[in-house]
Amino acid sequence: MKQNIKQLLITGLMLASQLSMAQTSAPSTAEMIEQLKAPAPAVQFKTRGLRNLSVEAAPDNASETANGSNATAAQTPALRPSLSLLIQFDFNSAQIRPESQQSLMNLAQALKAPELLNSNFAVEGHTDAKGGSDYNLKLSQQRADAVQKFLAQRGVASGRLMAVGKGSTQLANSSDPLAAENRRVRIVNLD
Repeated sequence: MKQNIKQLLITGLMLASQLSMAQTSAPSTAEMIEQLKAPAPAVQFKTRGLRNLSVEAAPDNASETANGSNATAAQTPALRPSLSLLIQFDFNSAQIRPESQQSLMNLAQALKAPELLNSNFAVEGHTDAKGGSDYNLKLSQQRADAVQKFLAQRGVASGRLMAVGKGSTQLANSSDPLAAENRRVRIVNLD
């Protein structure tokens, strides 16, 4: 019986370890590309005239006003494709930890893919709410700069990347301002 319990504990520990590794594994390059691709513009075509057939783009909202403006589209800003990565840094530092290297290498490959090659990206650094706001803003900028540098060293044109420190102004988990998921790097497609 002791042997069975011991075997169950070992099996449970192995499963927990595998689950933990699966949760912390880096997203694949293909997953990152899909997440960051700009959505195809919704274009509807209509024709005018019978003799001279012409095709033109129609507004993507059927409720166009009489003067030709589209009030609904103006009121609703488009959401930009983005990807949040939990990038580990040394404590109180912008030094990227080795366990985050694979995620960033996958990101570099994704940003060099044909689907994303013509897009520009913001590299946003975010912190948790521990510490002062000025300090967090400075640290998040340094971390965004470090990720931008890492990507540039792996062949991503630095002109396509804009590093921005956000500090703790946009918490991913506002119910727990000190949560680990608030310490992240977010990549936003600007096109």
